[in-house]
Parts: sequence; C-alpha cells; structure tokens
Amino acid sequence: MQEIKKYSEEELVYLLKKRDETAFAYLYDNYSAVLYGVIYKMLENENLAEDVLQEAFIKIWNNFSNYDKLKGRLFTWMLNITRNLTIDIIRSKGYKKQAKIQNSENAVNNISDKMNAAESFDALGIRNHLALLKNDQKQIIDLAYFGGLTQEEISKNLGIPLGTVKTRMRAAIIELRKVLK
Repeated sequence: MQEIKKYSEEELVYLLKKRDETAFAYLYDNYSAVLYGVIYKMLENENLAEDVLQEAFIKIWNNFSNYDKLKGRLFTWMLNITRNLTIDIIRSKGYKKQAKIQNSENAVNNISDKMNAAESFDALGIRNHLALLKNDQKQIIDLAYFGGLTQEEISKNLGIPLGTVKTRMRAAIIELRKVLK
C-alpha cells in the first residue's frame, strides 16, 4: 500500500510554483470538496457547480504565479478565485435565463432542495463558528460567503457605507481566524 504524501502549505506553494502536477493533484484532492460546497451554495445546481469547480482549478493552475503568500493564505486566495468566478457566472445573462426556466419548472422541488442544501453545506463548519461573532459581523459574512454578494452589494442591500462593510468583514475574519487556528 502506497503512503499518501502530505505537504505543508509552504511546500505545496513551492511545488505549485514549479508547476508540479503531483502537488496540484494533492491540492485538488484536499480542497475541491470545500470549494465545491461554496460554489454549490451559491448556484444550487450540481452540474453547473461541477463545471465552475473545474474552471476554478484551471484558473488556479494557470494563474498560480500570481499567488503571493504575503497577501494571504493559499486557501483564501483559491476561495476568492472560486467565489469571483461563481459570481461572474451568476451575473451572466445565460445563467439568469436558465435560472428563470428552472425556477418555473421546478418551483416545488427547489424549495425542499434549498432547505436541504443549506443544512448539508458548510464543509469547514464555519456556520458553527459564526455564532461567536457579533450580529452585524455575522450578517456580513453570511451575505458574502453564503449568499455570494460582493461588499458593494452588501452595502446597498443593508443600506450601510461600503467602508463599514469592509471594517465589519475584516473584524469578523480576524475573529474567525482566531477560532480556526
């Protein structure tokens, strides 16, 4: 039986910058489920979520030279790529048309599916840790990471200044980091 290689984040980043395919396979095996969960939560469509996940990993592979560990952790960088790609899909005309068609065809099924998806999502257990945040921070994290809204959209949605959204989000992320370490 072959032993599975485990990499530290530093080793993984080093190998990925060298375009090591084994390291990329490790990256996919260890992060794809969590990223898929984020995508699925935003799109609520399994087939489209799988396509976006594949596209996200292609983008991660092709743009890995842009990763800067000084700006954040590897997972955060990959999560941002994945979320931004998913948001682009949501904003596309084709997705909006397909969503309207699907909603009218499956209105009854969609209600129960949404409830089940919300309960089964969250591979990292973030929702459990959100209880530790202040209500205003919790609301912003929920809208951003589980609702797929940008900071600007959150600002408009809640009727608060963009700077306030950014400050609350940063404070919430700092608190979550303390809990997740």
